[in-house]
Amino acid sequence: MKDISMNYLAGESKNVEYKVALPDRSVKYVKTAVAFANGEGGRIVFGVEDQTLNVVGVPDDQVFTIMDAISNAIADSCEPLIIPDISMRDIDGKTVIVAEILPGAQRPYYIKSMGRDQGTFVRVAGTTRQADAATIKELMFEGSNRSFDQTLCLELEATDEDVAKLCSTMTEVAKANAKHDAGSIKPVTAKQLLSWGVLIERDGELKPTNAYAILSGVNDPVRSVVQCGVFKGSTKAVFVDRREFTGTPWELIEQAYQYVLRNIHMGARFEGVYRQDVYEIPPDAIRELIVNAVVHRSYIDHSSIQIAIYDDRLEITSPGRLPMGQTIARMKEGYSKIRNEALAAAFSYMRLIEHWGSGIPRIIEEVREAGLREPEFLGGDTDLRINIYRQLDASHSVVETSNNTVAANEEAALERQSAGSVPDQCRISAGSVPDVGNLTQGQSIVYRYVRKHGQITSADVEDLLNVQNRQARKVLSELVDAGILQRRGSARYTRYVISGSGAQEV
Repeated sequence: MKDISMNYLAGESKNVEYKVALPDRSVKYVKTAVAFANGEGGRIVFGVEDQTLNVVGVPDDQVFTIMDAISNAIADSCEPLIIPDISMRDIDGKTVIVAEILPGAQRPYYIKSMGRDQGTFVRVAGTTRQADAATIKELMFEGSNRSFDQTLCLELEATDEDVAKLCSTMTEVAKANAKHDAGSIKPVTAKQLLSWGVLIERDGELKPTNAYAILSGVNDPVRSVVQCGVFKGSTKAVFVDRREFTGTPWELIEQAYQYVLRNIHMGARFEGVYRQDVYEIPPDAIRELIVNAVVHRSYIDHSSIQIAIYDDRLEITSPGRLPMGQTIARMKEGYSKIRNEALAAAFSYMRLIEHWGSGIPRIIEEVREAGLREPEFLGGDTDLRINIYRQLDASHSVVETSNNTVAANEEAALERQSAGSVPDQCRISAGSVPDVGNLTQGQSIVYRYVRKHGQITSADVEDLLNVQNRQARKVLSELVDAGILQRRGSARYTRYVISGSGAQEV
């Protein structure tokens, strides 16, 4: 009896709702039945007060009449048909009725008399709410077992030249992201895009899908935007900086990733005279979260991915409810549920993602190893929000420094080395700190930027030095020729890192 009480009286939640008595209007609980069928399922318990969890019970002489009324009301009112599992339970000597609703496969479920647009309901934060148009559309794709990104994009045309350009660009991205086997990357072809669902065949012609629009960076008709901001304090009341990025998925990922790195603290870990730059949040975890947001978000929902940097945390919000069958608990355990199948295949080819299901567990582990509290996963009903808190564990020997202090420490080490005050066996290796004693002012600015952010592009140099692209490339070439920077990637994906530093590919 005690176990039963604990199972059925744990409080209202995403999957449980209480009714003290059978409502006079059946729609009051039929809405919840619809919401459970459109979600993860759940149970409605009759005979329990929802606020106090006080067991009132139902009259013994009316139990079977009430059970029939509940079953008939749900079955007769809903489209497609919902058949609840009705049972009775004895709790503390009183009888309660439990209507169990399983997750439905023929979504969306709705109340027939209200119509699909007005009668579709979902569970949000333990309450039953009317679904908006984007959620209904998402439910329709789930019910038809189709992927939105593999659906024909009627508003877009793709010429043979456009397709060839996309194939070439994706091949370049894949090679740039390949760490040691770029030579083994096979060029993308239109046939490959067709097999992934990026293209679809209609009347003997190849037509673009929504995935094609997303990969091409076309922001209309499919919206693909990342909004980034830095805020003072722990709320959005006072903002310090805001940026909005558009473009191809790999451009969004890189721009958002660099934005976060520019706006979080960098510290230092010293081993003897050797200094290692350390971001307060592991960069790999940041990038993985951004990649996951871009590939797994709902593109039916026209909201933007939001990345907010507060004094105490990094917050990444991805639009759209979790896909059918996915939960936060299962996600943290490594269970992968792919929403956008065409994008997932393209991301895998371009080395933007690795093994399915490994991302979230790897992020959790990296954050723990950095001495931070475990990431916080919130929502899942209308969007998914992930928080990484910025406080450092005091047991880690990381010294947070301002950019000026980092530069001063580095310059002092170089001065001691050049003056001969440091023994040969303790000198900073060229791999750790290259010889930067004879740099011009512009070269020094570029070098300091790379030391802080890990990499730089010619566009970054243009902004830093307020010069034209030709002069920016000249400065970078001089640093490469001097053995200070190393070039990685090709064409528009070219970036520069510290030479010999073992900087990680990003």
